[in-house]
Amino acid sequence: MNAFSSLMDGFGTALTPVNLLWAAVGVFLGTAIGVLPGIGPAMAVALLLPVTYGLEPTGAFIMFAGIYYGAMFGGSTTSILLNTPGESAAVVAAMEGNPMAKSGRGAQALAAAAIGHFAGGMIGTILLVALAPKVADLAVDIGAPDYFAIMVLAFIAVTSVLGSSRIRGLASLLIGLTLGLVGLDQMTGQQRLTFGSLQLADGIDVVIVAVGLFAIGEALWVAAHLRRTSGRAIPVGRPWLGRQDVKRTWKSWLRGPLIGFPFGAIPAGGAEIPTFLSYVTEKRLSKHKDEWGKGAIEGVAGPESASSASAAGTLVSMLTLGLPTTAVAAVMLAAFQQYGIQPGPLLFERESELVWGLIASLFVGMVLLLALNLPLAPVWAKLLRIPRPYLYAGILFFAAVGAYAVGGEALDLVVLLIIGLIGFGMRRYGLPVLPAVIGVILGPNAEQQLRRALQISDGSVSGLVDTPFSVSVYAVVALIVLWPLLRKVARGLLNSRRNVTE
Repeated sequence: MNAFSSLMDGFGTALTPVNLLWAAVGVFLGTAIGVLPGIGPAMAVALLLPVTYGLEPTGAFIMFAGIYYGAMFGGSTTSILLNTPGESAAVVAAMEGNPMAKSGRGAQALAAAAIGHFAGGMIGTILLVALAPKVADLAVDIGAPDYFAIMVLAFIAVTSVLGSSRIRGLASLLIGLTLGLVGLDQMTGQQRLTFGSLQLADGIDVVIVAVGLFAIGEALWVAAHLRRTSGRAIPVGRPWLGRQDVKRTWKSWLRGPLIGFPFGAIPAGGAEIPTFLSYVTEKRLSKHKDEWGKGAIEGVAGPESASSASAAGTLVSMLTLGLPTTAVAAVMLAAFQQYGIQPGPLLFERESELVWGLIASLFVGMVLLLALNLPLAPVWAKLLRIPRPYLYAGILFFAAVGAYAVGGEALDLVVLLIIGLIGFGMRRYGLPVLPAVIGVILGPNAEQQLRRALQISDGSVSGLVDTPFSVSVYAVVALIVLWPLLRKVARGLLNSRRNVTE
């Protein structure tokens, strides 16, 4: 009851005209910036951080929350329409959203994403209010073996369900893990695969890899095949979700937060792992398996809902422990410190008005995001009417700008082109792109957690399975790996019984 009354006080703060204005400005700016390839919510918040110096803390953080959610949806927009993720959390949306757009259902994909963000954000924020102390306690108890087990689950799950074969999925994952090795060894400080370049000592940014593999690779692939096709613009199609679409997606919208929120709340979490796992879950549960890879709407609704709920989950560790689990949370932590505020267990007591006003603004921001982007879904989808030579020329331009903005180094553009050529080659030989991006995102963290776990156990492999949580995760991994064999054996036994009865 105390949390509920505090939340009501927070709505009193968030619904003042000035704070409503900042929330609307944040949602609009976040969506507009998120549409640009390579400029995700973290960079958007960082770029706008100096603008808020003159604002009071409550208004500044309400605007930051709007930017966060708006940029996440903006990244999904280009991911769906142009196969160009604006940030790593929007990578999964391209897997089914872009085939939907190419088949004239781009507006439906965007509407499913917008409602998914709304449902995930609402449920995730409710869970934030109700479960923040308990989730924070759980997050503290998770150690290096558990983190490594979760990342192994993400690797195996995605390579098992994407591509025409598991071998191709594994090959793609190895490409990503190799790119993730570039830079300094996190434990010893030695250079790896830098070829003597100081600019590569910091590694290759995930944004450059994602934009290169998706945007540049896609543009080169389209250019290579443009003369073989008509080159006509893709039809926009019907602007709203039909009854059948809603029937197929409403369960996905509700399942996504159950996956996204816990992963967003734990340290080293974020939206990448839960979106991948949500995609796998929806594919396993779908009754329309023949549509996957060709535009299954559940593959957009579930991951987008999980992504939005994960964003609410990241605030749990950041507000209650002062521990940022994503780049955006890290920037927001810097913003708190800029105002002389230190997030932690005492924050809810010392800065009650600010914290509950921020949490209440998340509800307000979700409503504003849905009200702004649901009617605009057909408008965004009309981007597909631009002739493809001009459209992909624009994609190449903004991809280059986004990649250069990451580090301000000319070498980043060379790396972008090389990775784009790798993406083109992967398309040529049927390798799925997503496992490579997963390898780059999670590979360095997985290596670090593996080495930490082995150090704790003095090099004993048993140290990787010395917790109930890690054992449970590895059991799920074994089930995924052995499922095709178990299914084949089960079918064989079933057929033999039928033959005996006949």
